[in-house]
Amino acid sequence: MSKALLSYHDAVLYRSGEPYRILAGAIHYFRVHPELWRDRLRRLKAMGANTVDTYVAWNFHQPKKDQAPDFTGWRDLGRFIDTAAREGLDVIVRPGPYICAEWDNGDFPAWLTGMPGIGLRCMDPDFTEAVEEWFDHLLPIVASRQASQGGPVVAVQIENEYGSYGDDHDYLRWNRQALQARGITELLFTADGGTDYFLDGGSIEGTWAAATLGSRGDEAIETWKRRRPGEPFFTVEFWGGWFDHWGEHHHRRDPEEAAAEARRILEPGGSLCVYMAHGGTNFGLGSGSNHDGRLLQPTVTSYDSDAPIAEDGSLTPKFHAFRREFHRAQGIQDLPELPADLLTPPPVLPARTLTLSEGQDLWESARGSGKPVTSVRPLSFEELGLDGGMVLYEATAILPGRPGAPAESRIRISGLNDRAYLRVDGRYVGVLDDVTGTEGIAVTGEGAPAKLEILVENLGRINYGPLTGHGKGILGGVLINQRYTFHWTQTPVALADWTQENLQGLAEASFEVSEPADTHIALPQSTKGFIWLNGFLLGRFWNKGPQAALYAPAPLLRAGLNSIRVLELEKAGNVVELREKPDLGPAEAGPIAAAELD
Repeated sequence: MSKALLSYHDAVLYRSGEPYRILAGAIHYFRVHPELWRDRLRRLKAMGANTVDTYVAWNFHQPKKDQAPDFTGWRDLGRFIDTAAREGLDVIVRPGPYICAEWDNGDFPAWLTGMPGIGLRCMDPDFTEAVEEWFDHLLPIVASRQASQGGPVVAVQIENEYGSYGDDHDYLRWNRQALQARGITELLFTADGGTDYFLDGGSIEGTWAAATLGSRGDEAIETWKRRRPGEPFFTVEFWGGWFDHWGEHHHRRDPEEAAAEARRILEPGGSLCVYMAHGGTNFGLGSGSNHDGRLLQPTVTSYDSDAPIAEDGSLTPKFHAFRREFHRAQGIQDLPELPADLLTPPPVLPARTLTLSEGQDLWESARGSGKPVTSVRPLSFEELGLDGGMVLYEATAILPGRPGAPAESRIRISGLNDRAYLRVDGRYVGVLDDVTGTEGIAVTGEGAPAKLEILVENLGRINYGPLTGHGKGILGGVLINQRYTFHWTQTPVALADWTQENLQGLAEASFEVSEPADTHIALPQSTKGFIWLNGFLLGRFWNKGPQAALYAPAPLLRAGLNSIRVLELEKAGNVVELREKPDLGPAEAGPIAAAELD
């Protein structure tokens, strides 16, 4: 077996036999346009980092079971790693198979979690067999770029924060062996929260245990001294910022406070990775959801995360604060001059207001986008083979009442994990969600058959906790009061696969540019839906905030005519704004408290 470049003993980390510390930042290739990979990596290097950390998102590469994983174009993980090497950065790869990362389904493909009875993240043979097949495709790309092969990969993670999920240590050992059997010879590590509880579930003997935390690093260091003597302390995720959910406030963390907390880890000799150094964007349908035990919490399209390098590449005050700490940790007091091009704000299109045309009826767009499937009971997204987007459910229901004496009843949906729009006989009657679904919507009938239409939007699959892998769509049934309705027609609406033909009927705004540059797209009069830019699904928008404009990087634009298409789910506006600055939420929403980071 080749000797790993990184090693440790007596609580000291070594690189090629010399004392060393990892000064890293997380950048996810799948959240950054590939034409911007080099730019963002250069900015990370300028912050004083010696390493870039990235997850690998399984469902980004293999959304469909019957198709081999794709590692081309935007999905070219090898190219991202090679680009980091050319910029003088080591690489840490975190291949999961579970990553969380506020990414849809925690990165698990929907076809995997939809397998009836499958046990996730444990020694269930259906699960481990699928992971082995995935690793067979993925790991040669990583193994061939290890330091032992002349590449930049110096460490690989086993699973991810497993101590927050389970206690099957045999599974963790199996995961370790699966990596080693496929040629991973560099340093392996686990990653878990900084307390005994998380270490109990997620750490294993003979493997370096790293920490994930945003505060109280000094307490975690003492825990490691007691629990993991001889191991150097490494915070592989230091949460210098935080992500946002729709309808909640935008998180901000004071740069100096975050940097001071990092210093408490670095000064005793610890290693640290800023999560995120550059967050990027949950393009398309990539954003996941959390669940607080009461309700679903869908994550916004931006993954800016109040990071040192902003979503558009700007260098924030937090960049300069962490830059000081990273250089201080290397004994450098006088900071080197930053390259002039990094100090210049990224080019941006001039602000302008565009007219948005009226689009075709939402329900007709949905009905014409897929092949109908009939069933006795309503089918879930998983049963329809659909990972994201929407499903249009249609059936005939008998509403209680009689002619001349109409009666009120309630349409209820059991097992609804998302957001459902309802029509009865072509009349819009309202919205149900995961909280209001069982309460239902009041409707009036006369004892006659009525056409029932339910359009269910997948708000993003849960990415963290015991509900990871939860199904989507209507998982129970549709009831008129306590009576089930049967015999359904379902039309899958695979938004991620929509072609120009699907987009033709949508509301449109066009504009010309002489040279592509960044812009931020806002729909101030619209309510909720999806935006396509030049045929690329940019992401979700929702006027409940906090995010009010979607970042559109320059590589998605072209010289000449550009087109914005909008699928509105609720109340459409007729204006599109191209803004010069991001709008992720008001500053007065309040700073993130350190206590929120644990």
